[in-house]
Amino acid sequence: MGVITPLHSARPKALEFFAGIGLARMGLEAAGFRVAWANDYEANKKAMYEAQFGGQDDHTFALGDIGQVGVAQLPRDASLAWASSPCTDLSLAGGRAGFAGAQSGTFWHFIRLLKELGDDRPEVAVLENVTGLASSHGGDDLAAAIHAFNELGYSVDVLAIDARRFVPQSRPRLFLVAATNPPTDVADPNSELRPDWLQWVFGDKSLRTHRAALPAPPLPLTEGLSDLVEEMRLDDERWWDADRARTFSDSLSPFQRERVISMRHSRGVKYRTAYRRTRKGVAVWEVRPDDISGCLRTARGGSSKQAVVRLGNGRMQVRWMTPKEYARLMGAGEYNLSSARPNQALFGFGDAVAVPVVSWLSESYLLPLINGTLADGHQRQLELNVEAL
Repeated sequence: MGVITPLHSARPKALEFFAGIGLARMGLEAAGFRVAWANDYEANKKAMYEAQFGGQDDHTFALGDIGQVGVAQLPRDASLAWASSPCTDLSLAGGRAGFAGAQSGTFWHFIRLLKELGDDRPEVAVLENVTGLASSHGGDDLAAAIHAFNELGYSVDVLAIDARRFVPQSRPRLFLVAATNPPTDVADPNSELRPDWLQWVFGDKSLRTHRAALPAPPLPLTEGLSDLVEEMRLDDERWWDADRARTFSDSLSPFQRERVISMRHSRGVKYRTAYRRTRKGVAVWEVRPDDISGCLRTARGGSSKQAVVRLGNGRMQVRWMTPKEYARLMGAGEYNLSSARPNQALFGFGDAVAVPVVSWLSESYLLPLINGTLADGHQRQLELNVEAL
């Protein structure tokens, strides 16, 4: 009788750097990868990760600073290395120190470990970060990242994908797809994935880049937030009291207030998200006009948290967005929140990558690239020309 091979053995193995609460893992595994190893330095995130996935003999979570991770700790037969490295020093909300910053600079330890893996390094590596990486220090930080991958034998594709194509949340992110065996360059690359502000990357002759032939992603959503709002009674204690709701309303600009009043007196119930902004030194609330959430952020400051506004039938109620809503807006469904306090959960989701973006990228690009089934650029161009006739 022959040896029975475990079902997961045919699934390409992945490493998950800066794993956080495991949303990249959710997307990768939904697409067909098996995440065998993960690392993050925050114990609270590890607790959420393990509550969601449970303990598994074939998975290792290395808790601690990536700077202390040694190459001997890494599996040697992984096909993919995924890194959602810290964006603090690259985002508009941060100090813009770039890859020289203490947090975003941890990217270089990811590169160090890939280098130390030598011939055993994964054939594909992905770096996910905020779109601010493209402009950080005039583009020098993005160029430095591509150079670093190039020195390890990778060619790099750069994509901009907004999670709004999959979930009702505006969340644009940059994805660097590094490949040791890149596909044939496509002659007419996807403009929705590689917009004009990224074209300088592919025109820089000092960088080794490629543009894979990919299917068009879904169109951006224009609604859907209301479908994901957590149901709760109108007398739930999480709704703000009358005085706090009045303070909220009073902070709105005349234009904003007029819009809110109109929706308040309309028939039926509508939900909108609101966030605080500083205008001329004064903290004010702004309410989105559409049924879409603003970008979820880490809940380390009051301005980073979003409120949910319930409007209609002559009523306005306001409360903070809940961890369940964060999970749903990140495409994580009914994520296991049993191990986390509310602010820990908000921080974990606000610091993560949207699950369906990872799944789409994996199914459309990463798995076909690893399996050798990614469409040839020239063949894809012929197909596009036929479709255009």
